[in-house]
Amino acid sequence: MGQKLKITGWIAAGAIAGALTTVSLQTVARGAMAPLPLEELQQLAAVFGMVKTDYVEPVDEKKLISDAIAGMVASLDPHSQYFDKKSFKEFREGTTGRFVGVGIEITQEDGLVKVVSPIEGSPAFRAGLKPNDLITKIDDTAVKGLALNDAVKKMRGEPNTKVSLTIFRKDENRSFPVTITREEIRTQSVRAKVVEPGYAWVRLSQFQDRTVDDFATKITDIYKQEPKLKGLVLDLRNDPGGLLDAAVAVSAAFLPENVTVVSTNGQLADSKFTYKASPEFYQRRGADALAKLPAALKTVPLIVLVNEGSASASEIVAGALQDYKRGTIMGSQTFGKGSVQTVRPLGPDTGLKLTTARYYTPSGKSIQAKGIVPDVMVDDTADGNPFGALRMREADLEKHLASGQGEEKKDEAREKARDEARKLLEAEALKPVADRKPPPEFGSDKDFQLIQALNQFKGKPVIVSKTLVERKEEKKEQ
Repeated sequence: MGQKLKITGWIAAGAIAGALTTVSLQTVARGAMAPLPLEELQQLAAVFGMVKTDYVEPVDEKKLISDAIAGMVASLDPHSQYFDKKSFKEFREGTTGRFVGVGIEITQEDGLVKVVSPIEGSPAFRAGLKPNDLITKIDDTAVKGLALNDAVKKMRGEPNTKVSLTIFRKDENRSFPVTITREEIRTQSVRAKVVEPGYAWVRLSQFQDRTVDDFATKITDIYKQEPKLKGLVLDLRNDPGGLLDAAVAVSAAFLPENVTVVSTNGQLADSKFTYKASPEFYQRRGADALAKLPAALKTVPLIVLVNEGSASASEIVAGALQDYKRGTIMGSQTFGKGSVQTVRPLGPDTGLKLTTARYYTPSGKSIQAKGIVPDVMVDDTADGNPFGALRMREADLEKHLASGQGEEKKDEAREKARDEARKLLEAEALKPVADRKPPPEFGSDKDFQLIQALNQFKGKPVIVSKTLVERKEEKKEQ
């Protein structure tokens, strides 16, 4: 195992927006290389020469080659990416939970940058940015058509510098500018509390460097308050992923020692591996943070909350706990980001993030483009999931990787539901601000799904969804 870790470096997994992925900082040679397509390479060289000599104005040769590499890699799937000097630095910063910027989690929608959520306590949070806000301009640059990675670059910078964002807020039907001062963002990936006597809630917003240590500390604190804990809610909603070893560790905290947590499979020999609930598979340095956890954590009744924003590393945890029937999975079907990306350096400051394998749960189910289907489907609110059909999942992404176990059906009913949800959203935007219901904060006393989880623990009736259904699969013809 030690040699394996030496080869593969450090590993992470994440979703589409700002996603952290499997990382290998050592170059792995392919055992056999197919002959190069010389005719196509000659065409590439010819095009490069024509652009250099015939284009209307001089072009930067190095940039032309970098853009060609970036385009080639981007054509593969949504998660493969070429890193230039700056983006490579930012990628590595992302896994530490520390970077300089405005402090928002983002994705793309209709060619614009959409705020998934501002990071609590960040400059964006203090400036009043809200989930679903659309960023239309960054300083003087229009966002429409800008690659998400380029938008991230423009919002990051040096500490104490300013960036101006133009925001379009759908539910208020207005645009307005916000000037934000960049600062070092230190994201807190673990929150926890005793929600009522005998029951606790632990939320993981991302799997980062310090997640396992912070998780162990929070759990220890909970058991000091509630030594006879009767139920624990593990909240993985909107958790986009992060470091794979952190996901293995969190799974190991609840599972019997040495059972399989997740396996990977791809073309390379090093992509075929099984990760188990044992310190050698997740411990990087120092003492095992899980060693201090109370033994009762292995048997405490457990409910895991997930939704469409739960991706990759969080799906690994949910899948392992579900396969071993260690806890009840509640919420809605997860994102379905079950592919492994390996990052290898191309030089001192550049790298290539390439999809090299798929993840599989302990029972052998592929997560890719499928996700985890909850044991109990529960809506976001008491009013249901009125806008749930609009949420993107891996299977909705252009050029997404197939699961390898059949593909999702593209049914007309879902498209109809999306049209209805769009109309409902437009109608909601016309209401006075005072009449609109903001989504409740996770972990609050108005968190509908958390309330249903507590009801499940207590044997009370659980209000299951009347609209959420599993997105089915169909076998492709070979």
